[in-house]
Amino acid sequence: MADINNEQKQLIVSQKGFLDVDIDVNLDLFAEIEKLKKEKNAIILAHYYQEPDIQDVADYIGDSLGLSQKAASTDADMIVFAGVHFMAETAKILNPTKKVLLPDLNAGCSLSDSAPPELFKKFKDKHPEHLVITYINCSAGMKALSDIICTSSNAQKIVESLPADQPIIFAPDKNLGAYINKKTGRNMVLWNGACMVHEIFSREKIIKLKIRHPNAKVIAHPECEEPVLALADYIGSTTGLLKFSQTDPSNEFIVVTETGIIHQMQKTSPAKTFIPAPPNNLCACNDCPYMKLNTLEKLYLCMKYEMPEIIMDEELRLAAKKPIDRMLEISLRYGL
Repeated sequence: MADINNEQKQLIVSQKGFLDVDIDVNLDLFAEIEKLKKEKNAIILAHYYQEPDIQDVADYIGDSLGLSQKAASTDADMIVFAGVHFMAETAKILNPTKKVLLPDLNAGCSLSDSAPPELFKKFKDKHPEHLVITYINCSAGMKALSDIICTSSNAQKIVESLPADQPIIFAPDKNLGAYINKKTGRNMVLWNGACMVHEIFSREKIIKLKIRHPNAKVIAHPECEEPVLALADYIGSTTGLLKFSQTDPSNEFIVVTETGIIHQMQKTSPAKTFIPAPPNNLCACNDCPYMKLNTLEKLYLCMKYEMPEIIMDEELRLAAKKPIDRMLEISLRYGL
């Protein structure tokens, strides 16, 4: 593979969002990535929804809370984030002096896109007495408008840590917000955002699946809509679903979230059966198209050439860091 100069690399990334250059087909990408980790003192952080090859080469695999905590504590010089854009942004917010890379800048998030900061600010201004709790699946601009960030792992505890009479806006996920309202008895004002993957699951098809697998337990992520959550035997974050599948005595599970988590479930419980919940049409819509943009080839090129890199305005970074710090403090207090 011929080397390319920085100007050529920048041009490719600006046009495509990732480095699209030829790789020797005989290259052992797993070995090369391990070599690059050592040479560059790099750490690969991967979300559970990444493709299996990326999960297997990652140094840490987790959900949004675990990834945030790991990003905040790492002593690596380079953070390679195998996830989506807001996750890499969060790592940069917490590590301004480290180089943070994302294999494909096109790896966005439908939930994050559902909350443009300029529109949310107008919404927030209509509720001046409300404290803003924002789900971490959002842009740095949204985080900067927030008082506390949360994840699906800690959202309930964060809400419960506040006085019962404190008015709250919860954004951007209306389904997670409605679930937390139900669990806590609060009446938070909800922004009308949602994840396209978690809204695609079919209640009717899950019921039919339950009839065919009567002993299977339904485990669901709280980003799903309420009629789907009503079928669940357990509702939890991605890490929560993984732990439940390990400790529960059941041998069959219907998994109502992005299918990437099933790789870890099968690795940790090889004797158990995991059935992906079907979407309400014939497409593979329970795979997040953004998460699946990252590939082993893009990961290797990203590490070799150290781009695409996440760059952030310092004023925005500092504003976005405050609510993340509050989340990490509350999570530490509750042992999350």
